[in-house]
Amino acid sequence: MTPEDYDKLTKEEREAYDKAEREREAAEQAALPYSWKQELGDVSITVPVPNGTRSKNLDIVIAKKKLRVGLKGQEPIMEGELCKEVKLDDSTWTLVDQQFVNIYLEKVNKQQWWENVLTHHPKLDTTKIQPENSKLSDLDGETRGMVEKMMFDNQQKQMGKPTSDELKKMEALKKFQAAHPELDFSQAKVA
Repeated sequence: MTPEDYDKLTKEEREAYDKAEREREAAEQAALPYSWKQELGDVSITVPVPNGTRSKNLDIVIAKKKLRVGLKGQEPIMEGELCKEVKLDDSTWTLVDQQFVNIYLEKVNKQQWWENVLTHHPKLDTTKIQPENSKLSDLDGETRGMVEKMMFDNQQKQMGKPTSDELKKMEALKKFQAAHPELDFSQAKVA
């Protein structure tokens, strides 16, 4: 269905179409020999392997645009070209309880959702992805400061009060006035 056709649907038809698409995508993803999830910055993949598997029995290759997971001497469980590039130095795998391989892939482009892991596997509609809400405590210091400033400024605007930048300018003007009492600031405007 084209975006134009989708836009012509009623709200109920859109909801039914979206529900059917989510069910189709879920069925396609469930049929894959692995499960995966993603955040904007990374992809996590879980590949079941025979119980009792040891790391020395695994054949795992993580390349910038390729991935292979399997057991030595056997057909790979999954193999192919990755949807997007990954950072090799920050991508890794771990064998868990001798029955799962957990693969962590660090995305090169941290601002883009992946449609699939391997290019030949079914695609997800990335326009419908709803990321989990993050907490301020999850953010690095600089980003957290920026978000808190934006939240403060938004609150101030809603109450008709000056923003943090306007408060700084007003404070600077007060200090300047105190240092120069001989000047007339009665017509001064803070912009």
